[in-house]
Order: sequence, then C-alpha cells, then structure tokens
Amino acid sequence: MLGAAAAFVVFAIVVLYRVVKGPTMQDRVIAVNVIGSNTVVILALLAAAFGEPGFLDVALVYALLNFLMSIAISKFTVERGGVI
Repeated sequence: MLGAAAAFVVFAIVVLYRVVKGPTMQDRVIAVNVIGSNTVVILALLAAAFGEPGFLDVALVYALLNFLMSIAISKFTVERGGVI
C-alpha cells in the first residue's frame, strides 16, 4: 500500500508540470483537480496501510473541498467569458 501511495505521489508531481505549463486555463484546472483527487487516494491508502481511520475523515473533507474548488473555478472562468 505504501508503494502504491508513493506511485500516486510521483504521478501527482508529473501532473504538476501541466499546472505550471498548461497552455490553457482549462488544462490547469483539470490538472489541479487531478492532483486533488490523487491526494484523496493517497490519504485513503495511508489510512489502510497504517490502520488510521482518521486519515479517511481528512480524505473525505479534502474530497469535498476539491469538488467545491472545481465548481468555483469553473464558475469564475465562465463569468469571465471563457467556456470550460
């Protein structure tokens, strides 16, 4: 489980390139959402690996915040005239 969590961390670091160099705002928004989703998966894997159910609570809250952040950025982009 720790190996899988480490693989997801590496994947999140690779996706970070798209956040920085994304050619459009939509690419950056999707990349940030992918990183947030990876964080939730990493927290769930760490909860299973260490037997710590508190990590699942943090993962759930982070997943909800990630969703709200995606909605807020989408609304902001559409209001500025862009289409997501």
